[in-house]
Amino acid sequence: MQQQVFGGEQSARATRPLWTAMKRGFFCRCPNCGEGKLFRAYTKTFDHCQSCGEEFHHHRADDLPAYLVIVIVGHVILGGFMGVEATSTLSMWQHLAIWAPLTIIMSLALLQPIKGAVIGLQWAYYMHGFGGEPDHIEGHPEL
Repeated sequence: MQQQVFGGEQSARATRPLWTAMKRGFFCRCPNCGEGKLFRAYTKTFDHCQSCGEEFHHHRADDLPAYLVIVIVGHVILGGFMGVEATSTLSMWQHLAIWAPLTIIMSLALLQPIKGAVIGLQWAYYMHGFGGEPDHIEGHPEL
């Protein structure tokens, strides 16, 4: 089976399993083999997988994991806050004592798994060096 690339072109590359790669990344494992660890520190990846040798140093997750965490945590916290506010009479300090720590804990707990899933997505779609060719950074169109 061939890999569908963005823009509608076909490539001779084998299709990589997207959901499997993202799930493995979410659980902080190598998106290729699922055995090796993806992270050497909280959000720092290993340069390569210790099990299969897949290279990770060229990934470009950048700010996407943080944006996704903000969206997820924001929806959960805001929905929870509005539900509790509509059904109870908590004071402002009680709300602050509940929602501020919950926001911080959820954000910190989700950042690494979301980054792993984004790296898995990039691996599955041969993005940012995972296909063997270097990234070509486009210049400004007016230059």
